[in-house]
Amino acid sequence: MNHTKEKRIRDTMLRFRVTPEEREKIEQKMQEYGTDNMAAYLRKMAIDGYVIRLELPEIGDLTGQLGKVGNNINQIARRVNGMGHVGIEEIRLVRKALEEIRDGINRILARLSSL
Repeated sequence: MNHTKEKRIRDTMLRFRVTPEEREKIEQKMQEYGTDNMAAYLRKMAIDGYVIRLELPEIGDLTGQLGKVGNNINQIARRVNGMGHVGIEEIRLVRKALEEIRDGINRILARLSSL
């Protein structure tokens, strides 16, 4: 049987370029997947694979909150150094802000773990 004369089922060719590093990563993933057939692997990934696009504006909010907490801690440290004491309410506010940040991080991690 002459294979060159047979009608190919897959007669449309796709081509793309990769860097040597990208090719190495592809080959590593192929090895993890248990195949050495690059065409089959790339076809499977292109059809059944998925790309995750993360949009987490909460991270920006948490970063801003962390900056404010840092400023509060610096103010508390200056007061302690200057006067030798600080109000318990200031410490409670910082602790509350840190708990809110921790809760925000936990919400983000929960979202990520469900992907």
